[in-house]
Amino acid sequence: MNWSIFLGALLVLFGLSLILKVVFNIDIPLTRIIIGLFLVYLGIRLFIGRDFRLMAHHENESTVVFGQKTFSNIPDDGGYVVVFGKGIIDLRNVDPADSQKIRIRLNTVFGSSDVLYNDSIPLKIKATAAFAGVKLPNGKALSFGTFELKTAQSDEMLPITIESNTVFGGTLYRKF
Repeated sequence: MNWSIFLGALLVLFGLSLILKVVFNIDIPLTRIIIGLFLVYLGIRLFIGRDFRLMAHHENESTVVFGQKTFSNIPDDGGYVVVFGKGIIDLRNVDPADSQKIRIRLNTVFGSSDVLYNDSIPLKIKATAAFAGVKLPNGKALSFGTFELKTAQSDEMLPITIESNTVFGGTLYRKF
């Protein structure tokens, strides 16, 4: 966000706050609201790991913000980010026998993520949830804390390792 736009909006809000207090005797704790919004902004920025702009839809091949997207390819860094939206991670066509080791990171903040996978592919899942709903393949639901799960192992294939972090959102693992 441009610094001059931020400063201008801040001055307008302070002016409106003063007018409301003098004319209508309404006291709005504007300083506390601005500090709270700033802390929420910093928290979202830390979860995403890069710059977060409220007005820009800066979606790339592995990020969705304020929208819905289906991911069928694993990005180079192995990470998916879903913020205020819905992400469908389709792993049904992934063959771990073709490659060495597949590691996927899934971060969901105030959103929803569905992980679709083939039942014949072994998975190793580490799910972390905070104020969230995570439904794992074995039927276990997680709201707070961390849970690790390994599905059926195979001697021919290495498992796909999925590390999912869900905060104020939902993640669902569905097999096909």
